[in-house]
Amino acid sequence: MDNHQQTILVTGANGQLGSELRALSASYLQYKFLFVTKDELPIDDVEKVTNYFNNYPIDHCINCAAYTAVDKAESEMEKAFLINADAVGNLASVCKLYNTKFIHISTDYVFDGTAIEPIKEDQKVNPIGVYGASKLKGEELAIANNPDTIIIRTSWVYSSFGNNFVKTMLRLMSTKESINVVSDQHGCPTYAADLAAAIMSIIIAKRPIINYPLSIFNYSNAGMITWYDFAVAIKELTGSKCIVNPIPTAQYPTPAKRPHYSVLDTTKIRQTFGIIIPEWKLSLEKCLSILAAKA
Repeated sequence: MDNHQQTILVTGANGQLGSELRALSASYLQYKFLFVTKDELPIDDVEKVTNYFNNYPIDHCINCAAYTAVDKAESEMEKAFLINADAVGNLASVCKLYNTKFIHISTDYVFDGTAIEPIKEDQKVNPIGVYGASKLKGEELAIANNPDTIIIRTSWVYSSFGNNFVKTMLRLMSTKESINVVSDQHGCPTYAADLAAAIMSIIIAKRPIINYPLSIFNYSNAGMITWYDFAVAIKELTGSKCIVNPIPTAQYPTPAKRPHYSVLDTTKIRQTFGIIIPEWKLSLEKCLSILAAKA
């Protein structure tokens, strides 16, 4: 009988997903969790990472550490590639060396946004900016260095923790009479708490229900919307009087191009691990009630 309590290392512990995993960890007492911030364990420092794995037996590593400043990445290419690509490759190698299962979080930005129907995992990647390119390189290095890697691509992540679209909208709606929100970019929001629960389901499952080729999975909440739809839902659910105006992307220029369509097909993760994915609006309601309670 194996009485070894499995250990889960979570990098990027202060980010949205890392924080949700920390909140969820209390429900999984059968595991020992180690949460590390970038100061405690900079994943781009190979020596520190190796020493850390040397000191702690780690069964699963969930890499939530990332450079996520999409616009800033255009002018900080080296930094974005260091954290999102090189460091991920190194972490994957160390996990392989120590026989640690590696789960890495990636993004819809590996696609160019020209799709017209939900994007499957094996569709052609073609990032249109530095952020997407750095994340794609990270995926490639992870799989090359550790073929057992599981990559989860997600989109439009929000949470009651950290900075995100939902919190920005709440702030703007409480201070402005009207706001403009882009209405021609389509995608699926992802509540980080739901993603955290899905990751734990994968760890617990140990083996897939249906034997798809592993490696890459899509995860986002169910239902396709635009950023404008998202803002309108936030307005309605909070009873805000702020007027939300739809605008085209052209009227909201940003240093980095955004994919116009990044709806991810989640069939594979649902069928492989038997994961039930909540509808986006239900999850938004949950998040808003947590934020209201915190306020």
